[in-house]
Amino acid sequence: MAATTLITVAPTGAETAKSDFPQLPTTLEELVETALACQEVGAGLIHVHVRGADHRPTLDAVRLRDTVQALREQTDLVVQLSTGGSVHDPLEQRLTVLEAEPDSCSLTCGTTNFGDDVFLNPYPFMSQLYTQAQEREVVPEFELFDLGHVHALRRLIDEHGLPYGGKVHVDFVTNVPGGMPGTVAALTAGLQALPEEVTSWSATGIGRAHLPIAAAALAAGGHLRVGMEDNLMMARGQQVQHNRELVARVAELATLMQRPPMSTDDARALLGVKERRRR
Repeated sequence: MAATTLITVAPTGAETAKSDFPQLPTTLEELVETALACQEVGAGLIHVHVRGADHRPTLDAVRLRDTVQALREQTDLVVQLSTGGSVHDPLEQRLTVLEAEPDSCSLTCGTTNFGDDVFLNPYPFMSQLYTQAQEREVVPEFELFDLGHVHALRRLIDEHGLPYGGKVHVDFVTNVPGGMPGTVAALTAGLQALPEEVTSWSATGIGRAHLPIAAAALAAGGHLRVGMEDNLMMARGQQVQHNRELVARVAELATLMQRPPMSTDDARALLGVKERRRR
């Protein structure tokens, strides 16, 4: 069991509208402020969906690169860009995310129903994203929404070898309508099926599964992802006002369980990311 805990913050996502949730960080200034505040209370990695001037999801190359640069210059967080974009983004455009040279990128290991939509990730796309990440020395985080995704990860490793850096980090995304449920039993089944090459794992509980999955992951030796992308409520009738609230709560929980938050340097070592900071 890891002695410390990697806490990932996913502050924005692509689903929630700014008009419905004004405290959602969508501008670059809001994102940097959020990153700094979350780093201060225990986050080691930030998972980023970029928004445009209209606060809607975008894969604009300039905005992606500016976001990575600003976060890298003003924080010590591992910067991870989503290659999922929104469920409506074309596959070929999602591949261009790597051109922004993030430390890490998400790589979802299969197509999944996503509420009323379909999050499309056919195997040829996954394979192309994986090999391009290897070539660009970007570390993928393998997102697992279902047990079938674990088997797809096995296939990727068998066909293409290990990622850049030699580490294999996965994140179980639970409780998405259409994916694996946010239960301890489902998380345990996923853990039992992981390839032996996996060196670390984290778990995400969407909505009401937020706290139960966090507690289960900590008890089982895993790491955590929290943020407004995944959960907008602190408790019944109490909206999240800032992502730091979610990070601080699980940091306290991790500390109570004698697995306090991991430093950003340790996060980089855990994931095997390339040093791109200018120091």
